[in-house]
Amino acid sequence: MSEIDQRSETAGALGNGETTVNRVFINRAGQYGSRLAVEKNHGGSWVKASWKDYYENARAVGLALRSLGLENGDRVALLSENRLEWLYTDMGVLGAGGCLVPIYATLTGEEIGFILRNSGARFAVLENIGQLEKVMAVRETCPELQLLIIIDTTGSAPGIPGVMAFSELLAAGRAEAARKPGDFERLAEAVTTGDLATIVYTSGTTGLPKGAMITHGNIMAVVKSLDEVRPRYGFETDQTVPFLPLCHVFERIAGHFYGMYVGLTSSYAEGIETIVRDIRDKRPTVILAVPRVCEKIYQGIMLQVSQSPPWKRKVFAWGQGVGREISRLRESRQAAPSLLKLKHRLAYALVFRKLKEALGGRVRWITASGAPTAREIIQFFNAAGITVIEGYGMTECTAPATMSNLADHRIGTVGRPLPGVDIQLAEDGEILVRGGNVFKGYWDMPEETAAAFTPEGFLMTGDIGRWTKDGFLEVVDRKKDLIITAGGKNVAPQKIENLFKKNPLFSQVIVVGERRKYLTALFNLNLQQAERLAKNKGIPHARPEELTDNSEFLRLVDDIVTGLNSQLARFETIKKYRVIPHEFSKETGELTATLKVKRRVVQEMYKEIIDSMYAD
Repeated sequence: MSEIDQRSETAGALGNGETTVNRVFINRAGQYGSRLAVEKNHGGSWVKASWKDYYENARAVGLALRSLGLENGDRVALLSENRLEWLYTDMGVLGAGGCLVPIYATLTGEEIGFILRNSGARFAVLENIGQLEKVMAVRETCPELQLLIIIDTTGSAPGIPGVMAFSELLAAGRAEAARKPGDFERLAEAVTTGDLATIVYTSGTTGLPKGAMITHGNIMAVVKSLDEVRPRYGFETDQTVPFLPLCHVFERIAGHFYGMYVGLTSSYAEGIETIVRDIRDKRPTVILAVPRVCEKIYQGIMLQVSQSPPWKRKVFAWGQGVGREISRLRESRQAAPSLLKLKHRLAYALVFRKLKEALGGRVRWITASGAPTAREIIQFFNAAGITVIEGYGMTECTAPATMSNLADHRIGTVGRPLPGVDIQLAEDGEILVRGGNVFKGYWDMPEETAAAFTPEGFLMTGDIGRWTKDGFLEVVDRKKDLIITAGGKNVAPQKIENLFKKNPLFSQVIVVGERRKYLTALFNLNLQQAERLAKNKGIPHARPEELTDNSEFLRLVDDIVTGLNSQLARFETIKKYRVIPHEFSKETGELTATLKVKRRVVQEMYKEIIDSMYAD
């Protein structure tokens, strides 16, 4: 029996009888005890918690909330960036029979107020004084909100009515645990598969946010489906460095809950800015990322290569060619000839090893789920021995509904349906999903819930897909993102955007053209690459930011756009473009928390600029 099969059998035995997240948590804490479970980088030092510590802190949170009046099914809001207290609150609330409502720390007070009111949250756990101020400004509009609990009390005034320190909560919970041994376990065991575990609010970029109701059964359906895939994705010996927000359903389900199920160690990065440092420090074996992260890593490498001497660029190009061929053969499940294997060993030493070392040297696979990723980028990672896992899902189906298989994948597809998930395509190509992973509905929104399903009970995803001849799912685009030009042509903008983003000059690309005579685009430029091009061409400038409005430099951009347009059908070509001088970001509103572009927000924010490209 292989090592993978042995590990799979062990994990399968552990998972028997586990029907709720609570039972998984109790079992793993008992199994692993003093072994490291989670840690978080705070200011360059790692704060650690063993499985025993993790469990005892979560138990304290849960028991304290019960003593304060939490009842089964009550909602507890959590407004914070990733930290250990986030995890303690999550598992404490679930263990006490409550329902967690995660809220992105970047939301405005008005947006937070809507979620608090709509969910009817009785308690809210807040990270710091900044988040407290947001909630205090809307508290009077949230009549069911009884108590605010602040994690980091630095800078806050003592004695604010209705506000409690998280440290006080923990102390009260520990006292409860000493007085009532076994009470938390009794509460946790009473929770059933049909009980709500969480309400996750969608981003609301097309209207008011909707709270997706996700049960313990939904979560366990995904967790066990992932564990049934062979070869398995995770082992108890694995380590990951999460950096996506726990508020996001993908990180929480596939990282937090599935990671707990298989017993891996999670070392939470300090932030997105420190991810490279934290990965090198902790040397993870698996990384949960989104396509934008893979793109930025690839673009950074391409920028370094473009600044290298000609002979190094030739070596890199040769290595890329070898890597593409190796990746192609692996994808088609063919053995590589001996000579190609030899070339690949040399290419790895000269080209690909640096990528693997930059990611700590131990990474087996990395996800790029949530949006299409350019084929060349995936092949580059694959040639370095890092399998890129593409998948598909959404909040309403509890994150993944399909995943690439580690042993059998097709680049450009999102894999096959997970075990237990039924996927069909409607007449117009819309992807329909049915299974134990599909959510219960939208909180307090019966009409929106009814509109989300077909009469046969399939979730209507709003995405357009197609099957390959060998049964892999391709996601063409969002149903509402497909551009229909004035000439009646259907255009998938992501195909064009990915082509442009392969060039290291372009950081972000948004294609526009709905009901217009031709396509246009908004660009963010990689200023490092822009400065390098300007220097090579002798274009004077004091700062790289000036190049976004430099007519001589923009003629270089014109030439690059023309070259890329030559690879597209005529109706797909970009006729005009504008450079947006600042990088799209979460802070300026163009990106979601997982770095996906909010198309409608961008088109509204830059409406005048877009209209100017069609003025004539």
